[in-house]
Amino acid sequence: MTLQTRPADVRAVPSTGTRLPGLDALRGLAIALVMLTHAHSERFGSGGMIGVTLFFVLSGFLITGLLTRDLERFGRVRWGRFYGSRALRLIPPLVLVLAAYAVVEGVIGLRGGPSMLGLTIAAALTYTSNLPLIPHGSGSFFHLWTLATEEQFYLVWPVVLAVVWRRGRTRLAVGAGVVGSLALCLLSIGYEWPDTARVYALPTSWSIALFLGCGLRLGLDRARRVLPGSTSARRILAGGIVLVFLTVTATPGISGSPWMYLVAIPAVAVASGVLILLAMEWRRPPRVLVALGTVSYAAYLWNLPIQQWLGDPMTLGGGLLGAALTLAAATASWWLVERPVAALRRRWQSGQTAPIDREAAPTG
Repeated sequence: MTLQTRPADVRAVPSTGTRLPGLDALRGLAIALVMLTHAHSERFGSGGMIGVTLFFVLSGFLITGLLTRDLERFGRVRWGRFYGSRALRLIPPLVLVLAAYAVVEGVIGLRGGPSMLGLTIAAALTYTSNLPLIPHGSGSFFHLWTLATEEQFYLVWPVVLAVVWRRGRTRLAVGAGVVGSLALCLLSIGYEWPDTARVYALPTSWSIALFLGCGLRLGLDRARRVLPGSTSARRILAGGIVLVFLTVTATPGISGSPWMYLVAIPAVAVASGVLILLAMEWRRPPRVLVALGTVSYAAYLWNLPIQQWLGDPMTLGGGLLGAALTLAAATASWWLVERPVAALRRRWQSGQTAPIDREAAPTG
């Protein structure tokens, strides 16, 4: 991995529709870890936890950047622009994979079959796949709980931030979010005890990662001053975090342990925040990770359904086939759906100042 850096500069934060290749590389790393777990959960059981946590921290960091930019320039959040851009970014690729699902499971009859069709599509499009006591449909779309968690968070966080911004209480809001997340997670674990794994997809189990990403963006300048000053030390630190992530990926999953939610996820979120700060300075990150990060949202949408449609083989051959089909579907989604919709979004925004940053797609 070539981690060539430049001195930290607040101007390195994407602001006008640009993309930072280092952050795309982190998306590529995150989706690669998730795909490893989907391919063979027994061998790479913790990769999904690390990848999803990294996605959440990135999402909180970037979306908060968009919101604060509006607040700084206009004194308010432009709600229609914010949510309109989110919808155009997220929904078209989701509709494409749901159309494929309707054919594979609804018509051909694989996995859940046509009886699950309505429930699956409803849960996906209403972003309720992470809520208990609500039917979610086919297990091929269990992974949509992450999108549900993000979108529910972004119904609440922009309103909270807009209020506390005027009162200078942003640190208090983030601190309350972190403490509240841990408290609610602990209550959820206690309620489900001893079957701790039941809290896995609950929003309270992962919201701390989103809040830490928000706090990182709000305290960006202060956080940067904590980093090592020399380029070599920063490279070693970044490489060390990536090495730890890869090592932990090869350990069994711990979703049934309360320590995953109360210790592991917060620790990975903090390490992800450090990695984000370092990645913003990378000039030439690995091209394969940048390319993978560019299509990471579509890859995330397609990977679990494809693995399930293959019969969840849990073999090297099955994993490679699933990865190849995932990348083919994600690339097709990028060219046929995401790029045209991105052009439409840019035209929609062209008459306004301070265009919304393309860098801030939550998982893609």
